[in-house]
Amino acid sequence: MADPTPVLVTTTNTFEGRRIVAYKGLVGGDAILGANMFRDFFAGIRDILGGRSGAYEKVLRKAKTEAVNDMMEHAREVGANAVVGVDLDYETIQIQDGGSMLMVSASGTAVVLE
Repeated sequence: MADPTPVLVTTTNTFEGRRIVAYKGLVGGDAILGANMFRDFFAGIRDILGGRSGAYEKVLRKAKTEAVNDMMEHAREVGANAVVGVDLDYETIQIQDGGSMLMVSASGTAVVLE
């Protein structure tokens, strides 16, 4: 069951109207989608319309959500109630058998807001 403690997340360095009272350090989360999911994505390319792929966007959104949730859980573990300066990175990793994996990483600074 998910921890009910809310963790606020922002790409900025502050929260308007809230004061940072403690810095807990760097936190991060990752999501790596295996080769079979990547192949499924390419199979879904056929729904590209107007230069966009709904299948690809759905996979990226899922990976981003998983990485951010993982980062938020890490923040809870170190006693933070917020993460500032969040950055998202996307990478494609080539594996030995010629397949690919998609990795999404989220990182930021865990803080305590008053």
